[in-house]
Amino acid sequence: MNTIIIEDENLTAQRLEGMLKKYDSNIRVLAILPSVEESVEWLSRHDPPDLVFMDIHLEDDLCFRIFELVPFTSPVIFTTAYDEYMIKAFKVNSIDYLLKPVNLVELIAALDKYKALKDQFSKPDLNTLLQFISQPAQEYKNRFMITVGNKIRSIETSEVAYFYSMEKITFLVTREGQHLPIDFSLDKLITLLDPNQFFRVSRQYLVSFSSVQTALTHFKNKFKLELTPPAREDVFVSGDRITEFKNWLGR
Repeated sequence: MNTIIIEDENLTAQRLEGMLKKYDSNIRVLAILPSVEESVEWLSRHDPPDLVFMDIHLEDDLCFRIFELVPFTSPVIFTTAYDEYMIKAFKVNSIDYLLKPVNLVELIAALDKYKALKDQFSKPDLNTLLQFISQPAQEYKNRFMITVGNKIRSIETSEVAYFYSMEKITFLVTREGQHLPIDFSLDKLITLLDPNQFFRVSRQYLVSFSSVQTALTHFKNKFKLELTPPAREDVFVSGDRITEFKNWLGR
């Protein structure tokens, strides 16, 4: 496997390279690049590597500038001291997001995930593929009929930012910030909505992908989410759902 490390701290880059060699001595680190400028130049002159390790803060800019300046198709494992960029990372080529100091156990898990994804897409099981093609596509709910006073309003699912439950009542929150009661429980909603677009982060909240703006690490092994529009209370990803949540962001 060929990889590059985009990292402006030389000791950190060397430590990461050493851990990669412990994982698999056949891994080739083709370059260690400390800046956006050098990364863009290297990527413009070479074939894309199999995998990229990328820090967020580089010598001259944030790493996301690279994606704007050069065609970028390689999967990325982000390694950074900043947790506030997680959502933005998963909206590019990220397959994992590791907080510094990266330990070997987390790195192994991320590399195993990369290999599993690579095998899944490069070696399809034809029987499974044919079975999948022959199955009718599942239809998900695409609108909700909401009673407001003496009127019935139709709200497209694409207009929904998130759902939450309070005092045994479920509310739908639109992108404009309206809170509207609906006749579905969160348990029922997760069977009706596209799981690529909606994720139940806790017993009280079911959020859309586009509503999640920031995920910050919090005490007791939780993520605190900042949603758009803002929620009326703090929203956390339950500790037992964090791994699944990160995988959902990276779909």
